[in-house]
Amino acid sequence: MPGTDTYLCLRPFVDELVRCGLRDACTSPGSRSTPLALTFAWEPRVRATSHLDERCAAFFGLGLAKATGVPAALVCTSGTAAANYAPAVHEAYEARVPLIVLTADRPPELREIGAGQTINQTGLFGSAAKWFFEVDDFPASPGRVRWLRQLACRAFWTALDGRPGPVHLNFSFREPLIPDGESGVPEDDVVPGRADARPWVVRPRAPRLPADELIDSLRDQIKRAARPVIVAGRSERDPRLGAALDAFAERVAIPLLADPLSGARRGPAAVAHYDALLRSSEFAEAHVPDLVLRVGDLPTSKPLRAWLASSGAEQISFDAETAWQDPDGSVGTIVSTNVRSTLAALGSVMGKKRGDRSWLEGWHAADRAAAGAIATALGDELNEPRVSAELGSVLPDSAVMVVASSMPVRDVETFFPARPSSFRVLSNRGANGIDGTVSTAFGVAAAGHGPTVLLIGDVALAHDVGGLIAAGRLGLKLVIVLIDNDGGGIFNFLPSAGQGQPFVDHIATPHGLDFAHAADLYGLGWERVADVPAFRDALSRALTADRTTIICVRTSRDDNVALHRRVWESVRAAT
Repeated sequence: MPGTDTYLCLRPFVDELVRCGLRDACTSPGSRSTPLALTFAWEPRVRATSHLDERCAAFFGLGLAKATGVPAALVCTSGTAAANYAPAVHEAYEARVPLIVLTADRPPELREIGAGQTINQTGLFGSAAKWFFEVDDFPASPGRVRWLRQLACRAFWTALDGRPGPVHLNFSFREPLIPDGESGVPEDDVVPGRADARPWVVRPRAPRLPADELIDSLRDQIKRAARPVIVAGRSERDPRLGAALDAFAERVAIPLLADPLSGARRGPAAVAHYDALLRSSEFAEAHVPDLVLRVGDLPTSKPLRAWLASSGAEQISFDAETAWQDPDGSVGTIVSTNVRSTLAALGSVMGKKRGDRSWLEGWHAADRAAAGAIATALGDELNEPRVSAELGSVLPDSAVMVVASSMPVRDVETFFPARPSSFRVLSNRGANGIDGTVSTAFGVAAAGHGPTVLLIGDVALAHDVGGLIAAGRLGLKLVIVLIDNDGGGIFNFLPSAGQGQPFVDHIATPHGLDFAHAADLYGLGWERVADVPAFRDALSRALTADRTTIICVRTSRDDNVALHRRVWESVRAAT
């Protein structure tokens, strides 16, 4: 069909995405995607960022959507370009992050006959896409344009509705891929959008509010419990939930075991060092709960998970999207109403749970003892746990921190202190991979919600080193705190670490890289620090610098394992 018709169809499609709320599109170079890329680039209400690598682009969009809660659009050409979206799409599905994935494709007559840059893109992401639809190209008739406006709204609202996640639209484009002639695309739309900038289809997202019967039942269960606990895991979609959990836990005097990814490791009810405490079998057995209120995903801590699974306690999971976050089969009730509304209603009918606050105070006494034991064991040296503890203590409330999987997210859970208020902590803990971590952090930085800090290991940085190009090409600032122990340090904690050189070569995988060269290649600031005062000074400079900076802390994998074990033993002895 005429090239101009393609744009007359795509312009109202993009217009509807914008009317629904879309503000960002991440494009990558290619020919077949030209109509999509140019349409987004020409739309003044969209920030269209350009990315050389589709995997980086997808994780950048993931970071944007994670930080804002608004779907970002991904635009790529056909073939393996689209396949490179797969890791981010799977992470988005598992982590409940809304994305709108728009892949360009060859038309059906060029498929499976040897045409270049052509793979089977139908249902490319399988069950990781909430919805897949094949969009063929037809002339820009009024009926066609109305349908495309409706399609854009359906894609946007589907990404957000219920359990958020990615939707995938696969666009077949025939040549020509640019508008006809020299006059460009006519300014008048074939079918204008609705008046007052309203979307073609509005689908309000009304929160599910708790019924009085539910609140009464929960109140009675909590009042009957002598040893209740609240376990708060990753809850990235509602930045206000952490404060609500803190207020509720303090009001009813229930210990709040909060992963920093929950935003709830704050306030007087929070217990910061549960991971270290529950590694002591004596402590774990003496503090078995009889009721567990769970909010968000399960925290990363393996001792906490094992303790919950073996407790025999009634477990109630609060999840407005009715997700099944229960690998041990321990949850007895899933409450699928709005969590903050439920906590507010429950707090209002509970009053003070008990005059006796000894259960909460016992946890606090143990937490203080653990904090003292940890500080003594870590000493004055700069090591991996100390880096996490420092970041948890000194970063301002306005900061946003992105934490890589593997060892960094575990150290943050174990060593972050509880604070009167907290900054936001994000991590790709849906599928728990290390791929795309740098690009995710730059996407979070692009959301502009505050100074952004990335805590990352050397293998994860090497895995996504190409993501560093976003600093210069997109003018973004990020503080990267790099733990460089020359390999996959988390694997040294595993039984396989005793398997000699095969373990070193194939699992620990030392690489010998000097990341100062990467900083130089991408025009970044670079500092290598060796002690705590130097780390604090470097962090202060990086937070106020006008460019991305890498702060490198060199450590030893073997020393790090020994240090963690000394910490755990010190906490056991202290409690």
